[in-house]
Amino acid sequence: MAEFNSIHSVTEMQEEDNPKQGFHHGMFLEPQEKKRSMKALVVKQAKKTCSCTPAKVKDFVLSFFPVLQWLPKYKLREYLLGDIMSGVIVGVLLVPQSIAYSLLAGQEPIYGLYTSFFAGIIYFIFGTSRHISVGIFGVICLMVGQVVDREIQRAGYDAEPAALSGLTATAAYANTTSSPVNWTSQELLCDKSCYAITVGATMTFIAGVYQVAMGFFQVGFVSVYLSDSLLSGFVTGASFTILTSQAKYLLGLNIPRSSGIGSLIATWINIFRNIHKTNICDLITSILCFLVLIPAKELNDHFKSRLKAPVPVELVVIVAATLASHFGKLRETYGSSVAGRIPTGFLPPRPPDWNLIPNVALDAIPLAIIGFAITVSLSEMFAKKHGYSVKANQEMYAIGFCNIIPSFFHCFITSAALAKTLVKESTGCRTQVSGMVTSLVILLVLLVIAPLFYSLQKCVLAVITIVNLRGALRKFRDLPKMWRLSRVDTVIWLVTMAASALISTEIGLLVGVCFSMLCVIFRTQRPEAPLLGWVAESETYESLSAYKNLQTKPGIVVFRFEAPLYYINKECFKSILYKQTGVNPVWVKAAKKKAAKRMLREKEVDSGGNQTSISMDFVSEPVGFHTIVIDCCAVQFLDTAGIRTLKEVCKDYREIEVQVLLAQCNPSVRSSLIRGEFFKEGEDHLLFHSVHQAVDFALGAQRHS
Repeated sequence: MAEFNSIHSVTEMQEEDNPKQGFHHGMFLEPQEKKRSMKALVVKQAKKTCSCTPAKVKDFVLSFFPVLQWLPKYKLREYLLGDIMSGVIVGVLLVPQSIAYSLLAGQEPIYGLYTSFFAGIIYFIFGTSRHISVGIFGVICLMVGQVVDREIQRAGYDAEPAALSGLTATAAYANTTSSPVNWTSQELLCDKSCYAITVGATMTFIAGVYQVAMGFFQVGFVSVYLSDSLLSGFVTGASFTILTSQAKYLLGLNIPRSSGIGSLIATWINIFRNIHKTNICDLITSILCFLVLIPAKELNDHFKSRLKAPVPVELVVIVAATLASHFGKLRETYGSSVAGRIPTGFLPPRPPDWNLIPNVALDAIPLAIIGFAITVSLSEMFAKKHGYSVKANQEMYAIGFCNIIPSFFHCFITSAALAKTLVKESTGCRTQVSGMVTSLVILLVLLVIAPLFYSLQKCVLAVITIVNLRGALRKFRDLPKMWRLSRVDTVIWLVTMAASALISTEIGLLVGVCFSMLCVIFRTQRPEAPLLGWVAESETYESLSAYKNLQTKPGIVVFRFEAPLYYINKECFKSILYKQTGVNPVWVKAAKKKAAKRMLREKEVDSGGNQTSISMDFVSEPVGFHTIVIDCCAVQFLDTAGIRTLKEVCKDYREIEVQVLLAQCNPSVRSSLIRGEFFKEGEDHLLFHSVHQAVDFALGAQRHS
């Protein structure tokens, strides 16, 4: 009831002298009683969570497997054609990208196809979004590839004899899964590509476990720290690293992949040191592919409103390049690097390498966060666009299982991808059945077509990867518009982009998160804090610096602080308040004390002189106003330092005969003030529900003083 008393303890005095001035009516606000203690709430929640009824089990199963809800309601005639068309088109586009992005992840092409196949099926079962396309994503593939390269170097595979590394991945997995072996024999049986997918699958498993744990503990709020500008800058910065990692394939150079801090610069140094070893055949092929792919992609984008489906130019280029390489014998004649043997069918399932978990557990954290942040944001965006709802928590489960289950089938990390999602939506997708159709297209490639890509040059795959970076690199064109909208967001974008490109992707993401949080802190540390004026014939007060023709009440200063008041900005609050009012009460008190001391000394020398009267006049000199009204409408919360600061301000001003009134405090701030014993009996500073109310009270109090 303290709040009730504090809010209502206002002197009703002013109507008698001036009816036009208005009358201050106290507002009776009685806080709600807390009906339950924290213990009772915990017990109730525990009973609700632990209870098990048939209806609750049914709801749990239906929510955990959304396919059981929407599939029985599937409208065959209305949805099937659009789902089949979009599924086939996305599948055709995904085949070359899956093969190309496998190189980015440091894996054999077959594993990219496995990843895309299993992701579509599992999301069909667990996902709630009808439109997003889940599969390989360039930035995540890059981060996987960096970890894979690091672990391969640690294991010493870069120094192994050529004969040892000649084993195919199929034979290696067959050997390692046939019988348990110790590390020494496994090192002999598992070749470099086998160990690469072991590292990738283990990291995929851990990332999936993190994502499922996030869904279970409902910690999806972590994604709010990845703002749109931060994610955009991160993707653009990582795109430079992707482009750099693929440059060696364009030139046909056989140089080691740089990793760690500054890998982008180190890679370009290596490229220029070895540029004299450029394979002319690969270079010419790369140029020809660029000349075909870039104009074709631009035409696809330009005429996408007229085309029923985008032209699968990537698939056309891959088929043409494979035929040219095979019949032209480019590998045998010019030494071009080719994709090599891509086996058909599926390798037997294999669990992750538990011994590798300590090595990759930390690397999996940013992958898990980026994966679910992109997936959840895309699913919510398209759900809002098409008028249905998705469950963010279930999306975390879905993307988590899209990583956990495929990790046993030689796959690497997946997430939603914007480019393929846009294609999927524009080609008639209606439900998750489209994703299943895409998986069937990839299955056809896995069972029949895959070996035909043996002669495909790696430089073609690199060109496809680089051309698909156009969207991220085009963000530079949006910088002027972004700068006009928000300079802070633009700086966050630039810092994250530069850190992701020049330092490393993981550190760049961390730098972006830390910098964006610092920007929030800085904006609350130095907030706007204007003086307010009265809008004539209303009860509204607005900023004097923002609007003209505002009036001020004599002897009253109205001040608004547009940020929370807490330990970081408490000194800023006082300094701005003193600057805006033009009066620092501490200095005024010090000046009075100094003048009083001088007056006493003068009395000793000459009692009753003129100088004494001057000093007395100086000591009692007024400050120009009698009341400060602090508009707290933008103060979201107070901490103990903020409460203490308000107490000090009120005390200091009261000592120079200026009262401080608080107005428009939200319930949280009022509760903090009450708990901090801000209101004490006999004090003059009061709490008001509007600035106009506080000003009326101050004017009335001054007339009756």
